[in-house]
Amino acid sequence: MCGLCGELRFDGQAASPDALARMLPALARRGPDDEGRWSDGAVALGHRRLSIIDLSARSHQPMRDGELTLVFNGAIYNYRELRRELRSRGHRFVSEGDTEVILKAYREWGEDCPARLHGMFAFAIWDGARRRLFAARDRFGIKPFYYAQGAGWLRFASNTRALLDAGGVDTRIDPVGLHFQYSLHAVIPAPTTILRGIRKLEPAHSMTVGLDGRMEKRRYWDLDARRGDLALDEDQWVELIHERLLAAVRRRNEVADVPVGVLLSGGLDSSLLVALLDEIGVEGFHTFSVGFEDQPEEKGSEFEYSDQVVERFHPVHHKFLVPNEEVLKRLPEAVDAMAEPMFGQDAVAFYLLSEQVSKHIKVVQSGQGADEVFGGYFWYPRMAAETGGTRLERFRRHYFDRDHEEMLRMLAPAYQGGDHTGRYIEARLRDGLSDDFMDAVLKLDVTTLIVDDPVKRVDNMTMAWGLEARVPFLDHELVEAAARCPAEIKLRSDGKHLLKRIARGRVPDAVIDRPKGYFPMPALKYVRGEFLEFMRDILNSRACRERGLFQRDYVERLLDAPEMHHTRIMGSKLWHLALLEFWLQRHGI
Repeated sequence: MCGLCGELRFDGQAASPDALARMLPALARRGPDDEGRWSDGAVALGHRRLSIIDLSARSHQPMRDGELTLVFNGAIYNYRELRRELRSRGHRFVSEGDTEVILKAYREWGEDCPARLHGMFAFAIWDGARRRLFAARDRFGIKPFYYAQGAGWLRFASNTRALLDAGGVDTRIDPVGLHFQYSLHAVIPAPTTILRGIRKLEPAHSMTVGLDGRMEKRRYWDLDARRGDLALDEDQWVELIHERLLAAVRRRNEVADVPVGVLLSGGLDSSLLVALLDEIGVEGFHTFSVGFEDQPEEKGSEFEYSDQVVERFHPVHHKFLVPNEEVLKRLPEAVDAMAEPMFGQDAVAFYLLSEQVSKHIKVVQSGQGADEVFGGYFWYPRMAAETGGTRLERFRRHYFDRDHEEMLRMLAPAYQGGDHTGRYIEARLRDGLSDDFMDAVLKLDVTTLIVDDPVKRVDNMTMAWGLEARVPFLDHELVEAAARCPAEIKLRSDGKHLLKRIARGRVPDAVIDRPKGYFPMPALKYVRGEFLEFMRDILNSRACRERGLFQRDYVERLLDAPEMHHTRIMGSKLWHLALLEFWLQRHGI
């Protein structure tokens, strides 16, 4: 797990060492263990390393193999199997890590190599023989890959801060990205971002860029949610998913040369990870829980559930309670760590938890993805119960934060336009690899919406402390199996029926039967006191008024009654406005 960056010139000039020098400091927290730079004429590559697999200098990056030079961020869980296959094909290895396996896989299979990789990854290879840059991103976008283009150059990096620090980026607000931002609770599907000058490589895609500046993208994988002639009963589905999930957890525990822990929220998903590690026979692993102050409407911790899991399995447990005053004080740091503005209230929670976890361990497993893959959110049954309207209408009325009409009341005229989000979602829900509406909804969520919420959030907040988060519920073999299971089975038992069946007898019943919870940060949902004043100061600031993104009457209406304005999935609309403006200010935009 690391940070990468680079520059490719198409104007006949040599790549600038200064560009790398400006980008690398913004990646240092992602890779605190080592730094590497390499350049050759039109190309320059930079890397910051977090040492997880093969801790020796032999896995230093940028890594060279003849005319090939690689920078890589991620973890390849089948690298040992690939190494054996590649050796049988005549390839020789000098390191013991997964980085060199990617280089040899590219040499053997060329642009088809990403499909051979099982894991989370973003990488770029300079192919000196073909004089081209080849980059790829994992199937679910767990690892980030941003890029910017200017007059005669392309730059790429693991976060937007590095690209901004390199200079030359068009920082005007992208109206399409803005529309996504405020209708899909900060999800902006690739390649768009909130800024016109920064794009991101789509998940499950590779990209080739030549010295003439021509860019070609290629999808190397798609999720097939069709059942075909597959006919399993519920017990068989439980057995299959248990088998795949156990394999996913085992891979993410074994493929590391450092200990691996678990972020234990007290919910079903993370509790099940602990139970499966125990089932595998792992002993003495670390677990970590965080809680915050209660609000009258909502508890700020789930310790009553995580404590029961700890009592049953006896991991080495660490529990942290963060007061509200600490949340507000540290909020700017968490926003600085966001590659893109994130509305999820648990971003700050993950940031503060990751700080503590990183003092004990370098790698953790986390439960993100279970709700999307196995139908755990409350809006899924509501969508499934709808009988009238188009697929877009059935989706919109239970998911969109704001309908297009409200967007027109919120945004200043200069940023208004068509219903970009509606058109995008409508097209995605017509997916040809899904049997019915709910199959299409779950596929959209797991392949697109999850990338920016919550997967990006977890990557950004953990990597801000040099902590690698692994997400077994997004193992692609597990997801491929789950996608073919009928939605009506997944949605039984108020959602995640298959996981609840697997957990029964392994996890305390109280954890399984509790109401669905979310990583709680009540102070950012029920806005009052110092948090309200903080947001009021941001939205009344000179910078906000001069930027002119929002119509002032809309802002004033939210400020007058902040606790009365929530989205359909219970996000604070006032926090949404304040967060974007604060992110822009903190990033010098």
